[in-house]
Amino acid sequence: MKNRKRRVELIVDLIKNNCIGSQEELSRRLADNGYNVTQATLSRDLKMLKTTKVPTDRGTYMYILPDSNTIKDKLLASGQMAMSSAYQLGFMSITFSGNMAVIKTRNGYAAGMAYDIDVSNPPEIIGTIAGTDTVFAVLREDVTLDQAREVFARLLPLDEKIPLY
Repeated sequence: MKNRKRRVELIVDLIKNNCIGSQEELSRRLADNGYNVTQATLSRDLKMLKTTKVPTDRGTYMYILPDSNTIKDKLLASGQMAMSSAYQLGFMSITFSGNMAVIKTRNGYAAGMAYDIDVSNPPEIIGTIAGTDTVFAVLREDVTLDQAREVFARLLPLDEKIPLY
């Protein structure tokens, strides 16, 4: 049991401090640290930790942990880091209706984008709901369309080529 506890602690450390995109990569890193595990064991460990895969700025995916306190999360939350166009390659368009913003993404990018919007915690946005390729963002009642555009211009790679309705 001690071996499993140490292995799981190492998995948490590896995921928090590295961009790990596959079980194979994680398995290699564990083996480098003296833990040779089967794919089934690793899969059970990842499920128990409730890991998620999110898109990266390089067009690949990486594992994250729920309620992770990564440096990126802290920088986004403090406003010290903006989401760059390289980071949000999946962004397609944004449309406003009342106090709602509907953000279209490439397939599979919505959850990561919604997460980044929520972590950045702009006061004008109450929260988000993500599907596979769509993010619904609810704006405070008193936010004007111009204010909403300004907020999303800080969060998303808006330019002349991207539809903004």
